[in-house]
Amino acid sequence: MQPLIIYNRKTKQKEEEKIFGAKLLFFLYHSSIISSFVRFFVTHFAFVSFLYGKLQKSKKTKKKIWPFIKEYGINPEEFEKSVEDYESFSDFFIRRLKKEKRPIEMDDNIVIIPSDARYTVFQDLSMVDDFYIKGQRFDIKRFLQDDELAKKFERGSMAIARLCPADYHRFHFPLDGFAEKSYLIDGGYFSVNPFALKKVPHLFSQNKRAYALLKTKKFKTVLIAEVGATCVGSIHQTYEPDSFVKKGDEKGFFDFGASTVVLLFESGVIQFEKDLLEYSAKGIEVKANMGQILGRLQS
Repeated sequence: MQPLIIYNRKTKQKEEEKIFGAKLLFFLYHSSIISSFVRFFVTHFAFVSFLYGKLQKSKKTKKKIWPFIKEYGINPEEFEKSVEDYESFSDFFIRRLKKEKRPIEMDDNIVIIPSDARYTVFQDLSMVDDFYIKGQRFDIKRFLQDDELAKKFERGSMAIARLCPADYHRFHFPLDGFAEKSYLIDGGYFSVNPFALKKVPHLFSQNKRAYALLKTKKFKTVLIAEVGATCVGSIHQTYEPDSFVKKGDEKGFFDFGASTVVLLFESGVIQFEKDLLEYSAKGIEVKANMGQILGRLQS
């Protein structure tokens, strides 16, 4: 497996990402009869991810927390609770952070980063020739399974946030607005690591996912989708459906595993930040934190 290089917005440096379960990931998505069989079993049977997530709730897993923090360089000073107060690895995984550690850009003309993650953006979705896989165009109709809704965003903009196991796994609203109820689309549990994305055509459209529409004052309708992945037992929505929400309010969280958030904007409303556009054009993800600037209102 080749090294995965990302750009860290905080340090303004490129760095190699430390991949959780790299050997297993390579095995599952390596081209062989055995790996294909195991991959099918892991990605098509929900109880595998559910069982693995269940095991992480055992109090015995508490001993894994400190080694994990040290291995992945996580800053415990950001946590809402002390490390010793987490009852299991799962409890630690869905941790909340101190609000002051993720300040929010409150300007009404700014869209914020919804979750700690690695970001790829597309300013004009209709102009995207390739999406991770050469010749594999992102199929918005297949992703949403709603032709009318897909038409609303087919010439719009898209941001993809890839979360890793070491990340803060709660996701937030990027703008003020009226949040409608969430719709669930059943699917598989493929890894969302770029290595897997290159191996599995239309991966996002195959995985379990949920989406909700956010009606905003200046940015029209924004679609927020959460995509499950290997070992993600559930996508939990914690907001009140059909209610007004504020920028930065929590929308939900992922259970154990890596996962993805996808944002879709209508045409002509958002201008993504320069660093996101620059590195996305090079095929390099940008590591950014919730509350930072994703984009601005197009003038």
